[in-house]
Amino acid sequence: MKVKFLCPRWGSEQVDWPVFLKEVKDAGYAGIEWFPFGEVADKDLVLNMLEQFELDFSIVMQVVRPWADVNSYLEALEKELQLLAAFCTDKKRPLFISVQGGREFFTNEQILACLSVCEKTEQETGIRICQETHRNKWSFAAHAVYPVLQQRPELGLTLDVSHWFCVSESYLEDQQDAVQAAIKQTVHLHARVGHTEGPQVFDPALPEYAAALNKHLKIWDEWVYYCRSQDREEITITPEFGPPPYMVPANRTTDLREEQWRLNLWMKNFLNERYNKTKAGYEA
Repeated sequence: MKVKFLCPRWGSEQVDWPVFLKEVKDAGYAGIEWFPFGEVADKDLVLNMLEQFELDFSIVMQVVRPWADVNSYLEALEKELQLLAAFCTDKKRPLFISVQGGREFFTNEQILACLSVCEKTEQETGIRICQETHRNKWSFAAHAVYPVLQQRPELGLTLDVSHWFCVSESYLEDQQDAVQAAIKQTVHLHARVGHTEGPQVFDPALPEYAAALNKHLKIWDEWVYYCRSQDREEITITPEFGPPPYMVPANRTTDLREEQWRLNLWMKNFLNERYNKTKAGYEA
């Protein structure tokens, strides 16, 4: 099984696309993760460049435009998903769309309505739609997602467990049923290291964050092991350390965009060695 890594466009929106994509290709990434509504870009031009660089891409849907009530939110959600699903050419289409959907205060009925919109769009477009685990969204915590997974066993997740650690102020030691259910329904992984008081550590390579890194690795290893047991041919991971305010500038001496790039490249190389070369994850 091949583990492929996607590079986030998040934090590099100011970099011209040809420059950015060459950096991505030269660094050994298989593709990018892109939020098209986050910047003004020529869709066809970007898709053609992705084709030229032989890079895949996934899409993140982060924000639905202002809405007055849940019904208007659902209408906006469907409209934006359809727009994003149209980011295709004959030779290039998104691997999947990761949706940061709903809000943390949505009722179970409202959450299921959001998921039904995503399912309808997925069936109409043929593009897989995953729910990203994220603060501020319906998927903000393990205990909130677990019952939904039980109701929707076909639901796919983009798992970012750093958010759950932060929200719970724990490493979910006492919520293992929810974690195991999430692992089995994860399609894509966001590899950012958080901790019990925040969603992103200063630097995952520093020894003071070894415990936090290992808590993430335990879950990531179990997911890789599970995917291998299911005979999946390939899986995707996005190292997703973000720019400020996710990144704390503190006493960093390098350009912050370069620092974000360095953190994500470190994580990509670390996990590539772990999963593609040493085969960690064969044993949970």
